[in-house]
Amino acid sequence: MAVRWVLLLVLLMPAVVGAFDGPLPLKNQFPLSLYLLSPRYESPQVEDSLTLNLAYSSTYMVRQSKDYAIGIDLESAEFSLGFRKVVWDSVQLSVEVPVVTFASGFMDDAINKYHEMFGFEDYGRRNRPLNSFLFYFKENGKTLIEGKDGYIGLGDIRFGVKKAILTSDPLISVMLELELPTGSDPRAGIGNGSFDAGGSVMISKDLTNDLKAYAVAGVVFPGNYRGDELIKLRSYLYANTALQYELSRRLLLIGQLSIQGSAYPNTQIPQIDRTAVQFAIGARYRLDKDAVELSFVEDPSTSGAPDFSFNLMYKRVGKEERTRED
Repeated sequence: MAVRWVLLLVLLMPAVVGAFDGPLPLKNQFPLSLYLLSPRYESPQVEDSLTLNLAYSSTYMVRQSKDYAIGIDLESAEFSLGFRKVVWDSVQLSVEVPVVTFASGFMDDAINKYHEMFGFEDYGRRNRPLNSFLFYFKENGKTLIEGKDGYIGLGDIRFGVKKAILTSDPLISVMLELELPTGSDPRAGIGNGSFDAGGSVMISKDLTNDLKAYAVAGVVFPGNYRGDELIKLRSYLYANTALQYELSRRLLLIGQLSIQGSAYPNTQIPQIDRTAVQFAIGARYRLDKDAVELSFVEDPSTSGAPDFSFNLMYKRVGKEERTRED
């Protein structure tokens, strides 16, 4: 039944008017912050669209301090369905529904060889059995979060309202978001059991006929994490910048750098407390009404983010509201 509704939405989408511009619509897939309203980046332009996203990630982090201990050795896959609708000319309403699974995976041997080939540090990954599952977060010996190998669940559903405030070049919009506690099991890391709210300012600027720049800055106010025990979270800041190059009429190349603060209390574990940094590269292929995008994300800071992520997106655009004045 759900598949039929998705197909119906696609068929009802009218023809696209403008280009499929924008930064890579990525979200930090780190298991501890996945559903703390982790930002998903987008263009300041408002649009009618339907998107299907698949993110596949590998994360390894085993650390301990005086009071806290974390063990993550897993691969995750998140599938999300997003829908955006323009109302009142320059206001966009959006909703995103995610489904996620954490599992032992199959990529450990390939990752070890990748690290060895380029001389990257493996941070103890080789000391773990290949393709084994580990996911826990503890405080003073008490388990706060404990994941389940192979468990599939509904994540926290997010809603957004975006308003264009400057429609020339540069183009500027503001966005408010709310994430509902719909996650199927916060104790297993799927959802956080609380409402999360945030806001951001996004901007785009044409640098040349073929080159465009994007920037986003925002803040998130997460609710407390309601796992096996309550975790008091704090607000965090984030920012993103991206360059988009139009290689041809249909093919876009995008490079992107994002930073995201930690929402967790001071754990004395640098890999949790430090700001997460992610670098991404991707390509977007445009058709008449659709676009397909493939991207790769690397974690240069080894803090608060997966070791790497692959992302695949399909987008169907309907009537695009031109928020830029001619």
